[in-house]
Amino acid sequence: MIAICCAALGKPTLSSLAVLGEISIRGTLIKVEELANVLQVCLDSGAKKVLLPITSAGDIGTVPSDLVGAFSLIFYSTPQEAVFKELGVE
Repeated sequence: MIAICCAALGKPTLSSLAVLGEISIRGTLIKVEELANVLQVCLDSGAKKVLLPITSAGDIGTVPSDLVGAFSLIFYSTPQEAVFKELGVE
């Protein structure tokens, strides 16, 4: 959804940003499973910022602090908010 919006608006996405999470057909945010492993992949891929669904906030405590500290974590609570944050619009 984010890629479609960025393309339609002709706006580039934020650099070094990984976008995580799923949105159900009803618009419900689904938390990221195995968050520590996924964040490690983000780090290995060069991400500096990670856009996460707020439903994953409770799992941050299970992630090693050095891994969490490697990123600027940005949470979103709706699909629309994810698009705005991806575009750098607050």
